[in-house]
Amino acid sequence: MSNSDLNKQVETLEIRLMHLEAALDEVTRTLLEQENRLTRQADMIKQLEALVKGLADAGTRDARQEPPPPHY
Repeated sequence: MSNSDLNKQVETLEIRLMHLEAALDEVTRTLLEQENRLTRQADMIKQLEALVKGLADAGTRDARQEPPPPHY
């Protein structure tokens, strides 16, 4: 194998490496964005769960404390 062939192979490998590094950077950015979205969604779910629990707790008052319905 000549020196010129080796140089071409090295150059080809360097170009492939640059493309792979760029692709890896893009995948990393996408994963970080997805992680941030999932974190925000998990926080929102926790807030909604607390809200629903608060509403459920408010709706479980003792029936004896409620005034009778209007038809009595």
